[in-house]
Amino acid sequence: MLIIGNEIHAKNKEGLEKMLKELNIEYKFGNMSEIDKYDLIYHPSHAIDTSKYPNKRFIFGPHFSTFPTDKLHGIKNVHNNSVYIQPSIWSKEVWEPHIKKINLPIKVLSFPVNMEKFKPDKRIEERDRIFIYFKRRNPNELSELTNFCKKKNIIPIVFDYVRKYEEEDYLDCLKNAKFGIVLDAHESQGFAIEEALSCNVPLLVWNVKTMNQEYLSGYREISCTSIPYWDERCGEIFYNSSELEEIFNKFASNLHVYEPRKYIEENLSVEKCGKKLEILIKDIK
Repeated sequence: MLIIGNEIHAKNKEGLEKMLKELNIEYKFGNMSEIDKYDLIYHPSHAIDTSKYPNKRFIFGPHFSTFPTDKLHGIKNVHNNSVYIQPSIWSKEVWEPHIKKINLPIKVLSFPVNMEKFKPDKRIEERDRIFIYFKRRNPNELSELTNFCKKKNIIPIVFDYVRKYEEEDYLDCLKNAKFGIVLDAHESQGFAIEEALSCNVPLLVWNVKTMNQEYLSGYREISCTSIPYWDERCGEIFYNSSELEEIFNKFASNLHVYEPRKYIEENLSVEKCGKKLEILIKDIK
């Protein structure tokens, strides 16, 4: 595989390399001048006129933009040898109505979580920290959460995505966290959330329903979620502040029941994601 361009999310890059090694696929980070040397070409953020390369296979995305743009028209998939990827079902569904018009299949391909780095080393009974992961939501909602925590005699550590934090501080907290509370806008994959789950930290998530719940974003009411990868083993979800007390009490009484790392292992390990990549590659004509 030839990987073109540097505009790839660092977590995606790390996961892609792990998948390719798992599948024994040779790869190189290069440029357009090397296309003739490779059967499979991946560009995460820009179009290539694939009509010029009938005997090559191409994977594009997911870093073109939040929504479909005219850049996609530059792919010219006349040989049906190209595919565009999005990391989750809901983000695929946002793109699908637009991308169908230009004869470009869109597939879901998640990138794996680094389960070796993000792993627990204490039982939940031995942990004493609680954190809030805050990303681009209304600050008033964060105030509601922190005030609620005070009533429960909880002093949370707040990780604010926009204000930045050190990953090692986050990892240290995860390894010592009894649970976390997530106040996040839409996520197409949501690595920070998945890394918490990989550390076997149960999460209470104040979820979103539409993209305009991102603070000051100006997005329309497009259906979305904060947690595209999730099931009942991961924790609990609520949507309105009026539900917080009831859902928190349920969550707090069931901390010993949740098994979030098992969910990650079954859905976002290198092996599981690599298998999906292998199938995707084989399906490209």
